[in-house]
Amino acid sequence: MKAAAFVYPWDVNGDPGAPARIAGLGVEQVTLAAAYHSTRALTPRHPRHRIVTAEHAAVLYPPGDRWTGRALRPHPAGPWAPGDAHGEAARALADAGLAVHTWVVLAHNSRLGTDHPDTSVVNAYGDRYPWAPCIAQPGTRAYLVDLAAEAAVRPGARGTELESLGWYGLPHLHAHDKISGVPLEEAGEYLMSLCFCPSCRAGYGEQGVDPEELASAVRAALEPLWRGATADRGLPAVADLLGEQRAAAVRAWRDTTARTLQEEAVAAVRAAAPAGFQVLLHADPVPEHCGANAGVDPAHVLSVADGVVVPCTGGTDLLAPFAAHARERTVLAANFGIVTGMGGSPRTLAADASRAKSAGATELRLYHAGLASDEDLAAVREALAAR
Repeated sequence: MKAAAFVYPWDVNGDPGAPARIAGLGVEQVTLAAAYHSTRALTPRHPRHRIVTAEHAAVLYPPGDRWTGRALRPHPAGPWAPGDAHGEAARALADAGLAVHTWVVLAHNSRLGTDHPDTSVVNAYGDRYPWAPCIAQPGTRAYLVDLAAEAAVRPGARGTELESLGWYGLPHLHAHDKISGVPLEEAGEYLMSLCFCPSCRAGYGEQGVDPEELASAVRAALEPLWRGATADRGLPAVADLLGEQRAAAVRAWRDTTARTLQEEAVAAVRAAAPAGFQVLLHADPVPEHCGANAGVDPAHVLSVADGVVVPCTGGTDLLAPFAAHARERTVLAANFGIVTGMGGSPRTLAADASRAKSAGATELRLYHAGLASDEDLAAVREALAAR
């Protein structure tokens, strides 16, 4: 299976040895960040720095003229990725013989939520999630579609991977995160991720659901959790907690909103890209799930995109629903963590890759070549050499 490693521009720029070192892992491709959220990242081998602090969500290249005069627009990076950082890194990686694909983070943007609070998801208690743009709002959707097209189709890129192209909700590693005191489990996280902004309230109404009654039902369903109840019956419990008809209507609104955004964004990327440009989505086969790996309907998303990148560090079970709908050229990329300190397991990569292939995976993704220790990278080289 072809393997690709995730990389940030700051892993490469200013380090002349980085491209050859990454190519020496045995990967054929890099997925290079072009639009990314705020982060603090380790750079254990860079000759000039060890910690990079990306202070806000940004595009890692100069944004184009399409944003002139628009309220919602991407911001260029600061000193952590100045100028055309993506382009500089892409050229160096291509010169090392690596195919470069873009890595584009979409509906995850704390800068957008801070500058424009009305764009954020609002929970049933009225709390805003500034990291989570509501994908139902027309202005936000237009911003995300244009960002997808511009950030995906960078010079020299052969394809793109679109992350968080769907609903984002409560689960999010925020600065000094302290929300784990009450275990919400799967149903609780879903209920805390439902949005009640004006666009979503109108959407629920179109489905025959009174938004005030829905918000009240959500709060009532969550109340036992705040008092310490921990029994989790998973997502099927949502129908019992909200009522079957109401839960189905909410799901219909959210599913349609996410699906149409995915269709529009992929179409915009294809319109901007050269022939043969590959478009993948980071995805989870459970539509109710929120986050970087957007919850999708496998059959639908594989009819829209060329394939998906599926999180597999915890096991390969999520591949099967996509494999059931794969076509001859569908890309099913199994994404494995290779940073031991972040829960990855590079020493079991060979065995994990074999299991992924048996489950239908056609490619590997390795997270993350810039963050991993030398020891972790040595294990990756050994595993890939054994393919």
